Amino acid sequence: MKETRWLSESEQASWLAFLRANKLFNDRLDRDLQDQFHISLPEYEVLAMLSAEPMGLRMATLAEITVSSKPRTTHCVDRLAKQGYVQRQNCPTDKRGLFAQLTPAGRALLKKMAPIHVEGVHTHFIDQMTETQRKTLTTVMRNIETSVTTTD
Repeated sequence: MKETRWLSESEQASWLAFLRANKLFNDRLDRDLQDQFHISLPEYEVLAMLSAEPMGLRMATLAEITVSSKPRTTHCVDRLAKQGYVQRQNCPTDKRGLFAQLTPAGRALLKKMAPIHVEGVHTHFIDQMTETQRKTLTTVMRNIETSVTTTD
């Protein structure tokens, strides 16, 4: 049996700082969007990903790129569809498959939301680091992503 590698005090401080900052940052971005547009951060992310794909995305692909479960993505798209921001279309090559596609109303909403979102990212994330720190953070986050995705 492998021995547990407990966190040192310094490692624990890093881990807790990451958890807290990540939660507070996402909550802040979510609150900014909710307050002005009644759209959550996950819903914004779906709209943003769909905006880059005029023909739409399969639901499974959308779940993958937003790092969300398929059921959670489906519920998110359902909420956005009820508001007229997204539409579903049958997949022409697979009768079981569905595409989500941004509507003109969704594109117009995203155009209004994007400046608020980007300002929040700048203020609470980008502006808090030097370029060197950002490059280091990018490397570290990619290492973590690789570690997590290759151990599944």
